[in-house]
Amino acid sequence: MKALTWQGKRKVSVETVPDPTLQQDTDAIIEVTSTAICGSDLHLYELLGPFMSPGDIIGHEPMGRVVEAGSATNLKEGDRVVIPFTICCGSCWMCQRQLYSQCEATQVTEQGSGAKLFGYSKLYGSVPGGQAEYLRVPYANFGPIRIGEELPDHRYLFLSDILPTAWQGVQFTQLGKGDSLAVFGLGPVGQFAARIGVHLGMRVFGIDPVPERRAMAARHGVEVFTDGDDTIQEIKDATEGRGPDGAVDAVGMEAHGSPLGHAAHQAVGLLPDPLAAKMMKTTGVDRLAALHGAVDLVRRGGTISISGVYGGEASPMPLMTMFDKQLQFRMGQCNVKRWIDDLLPLVEDPADPLGVEDLVTHRVPLAQAPEAYEMFQKKTDGCIKVVLDPQAK
Repeated sequence: MKALTWQGKRKVSVETVPDPTLQQDTDAIIEVTSTAICGSDLHLYELLGPFMSPGDIIGHEPMGRVVEAGSATNLKEGDRVVIPFTICCGSCWMCQRQLYSQCEATQVTEQGSGAKLFGYSKLYGSVPGGQAEYLRVPYANFGPIRIGEELPDHRYLFLSDILPTAWQGVQFTQLGKGDSLAVFGLGPVGQFAARIGVHLGMRVFGIDPVPERRAMAARHGVEVFTDGDDTIQEIKDATEGRGPDGAVDAVGMEAHGSPLGHAAHQAVGLLPDPLAAKMMKTTGVDRLAALHGAVDLVRRGGTISISGVYGGEASPMPLMTMFDKQLQFRMGQCNVKRWIDDLLPLVEDPADPLGVEDLVTHRVPLAQAPEAYEMFQKKTDGCIKVVLDPQAK
């Protein structure tokens, strides 16, 4: 089969690799009909190379049809399914508490990490990912989300990751109708987080330096701002001087406006992989402008929810300010299946309340994935969300 493989920093290529096969009676094989490039994939593309090996198949936002199912699954050939990016058993102590991203059956204990993820480095199990023609799905007796036949792929695809990630991010703020929410970063997760806030009756402020992203968010009732020096004060002025009740950081480790973090990124890229991996695990390599901005902006007693991925172990944080302002923090990999019952009716609603129809800016064949990665990273051609079609010839 054809699959997108990691080959080095800012280098991915489509290669012919062996077809996946069933390894357990709880496995399934799906033919991938749509698979998206996630902002988290750009961390593999740019920064997390020390935890990658040439030839690793990447991607963790797939959906498709079952072509083979193990005897212990409840799937059959032809079932249409979305595959959550977290791999979990559904029955362990963590899964019973809906902490699916901490599944004890798939925790990567040798790396000190939570549940295995599709296509996401040694840190999360080096499981072959979904930017491919076919995908082996472990624990298919629990993970896959069966969906209907009437709607196109893009109405369902984002249940694999970014839509539940955004939903969890907003839920973690514990805000509701009439409250105010700031969303830092209007990439795909930030777009959905902002729209979810509006859908739930909040006043939402969206912050991003990219005009196309701000324009997309504004179409959905979000008040948009650049990430300039005046933004914090402008939003505080709009909230009676206090700041919003909560914030979602949908940016993560590669935020703009973090010169020290950027220098650390470049230093990591110059080291041999074992030394770089050690540096990632012991030093502050994250670019923290968005998170520090959230600390500055949120009102006293407010909540900051972190959906963006961070990779450093000693990133400096303003603890005095955090303590003095009595801030609360929630964060973590998304527990995808916890939120599906809330989200499936919304993506199937003819009114499309979360604007799923207005997110994908580029759909290209899998063969064009290397160019799509470069476009997505550089934010050229108005690129906000890319979906790859592995079956296009």
